[in-house]
Amino acid sequence: MESLLYLIPAMLFLGGLGLAGFLWALRSGQYDDMEGNASRILFDDDDKPLPAPEEEKKK
Repeated sequence: MESLLYLIPAMLFLGGLGLAGFLWALRSGQYDDMEGNASRILFDDDDKPLPAPEEEKKK
């Protein structure tokens, strides 16, 4: 039972450290667009651009 006095604070500390690491990675953009760059090479850039809307043609 005495070992729980050491294990519980250590578990809480390591859990908080893991949570802080996850939040840091989330805020720094580590999880943004994970498949975009990998699949972007499959698309051909030779397509014709879409026609401009009528409002832009009048300007």
